[in-house]
Amino acid sequence: MYANQLLDAYKQAKSYVQDKQIAHDLGISKQKMSNIRSGARQLTDNEAIFLAENSNIDVHEALIFLAADKAKTHKAQQIWQDITAKLSSQGFQRLSLGITGFMAFGIGVRQYALCIAW
Repeated sequence: MYANQLLDAYKQAKSYVQDKQIAHDLGISKQKMSNIRSGARQLTDNEAIFLAENSNIDVHEALIFLAADKAKTHKAQQIWQDITAKLSSQGFQRLSLGITGFMAFGIGVRQYALCIAW
């Protein structure tokens, strides 16, 4: 589970010894932290971004791997596994440029579509 790797990286970056210290920083209960560690709950996007930014981990990488963890069906898990394997082999610096371009294009398309609808 990528969430555990992200939590461990944050714990190491902050030189923490207990998960309750991470829970305090995230503003969540110790119970929720325990559930995240066991896989019963997932980190939110905002929690993952906070952890990544404070652990010197690329936020794009963090969100992609968390999305892969959240996949419910076997087929979705396989697809995410293929995506993450391809991205890992290409490096995430190239990914950052690609996502930024894709998002800019997506925003432009939505704005254009909204203009047509009016």
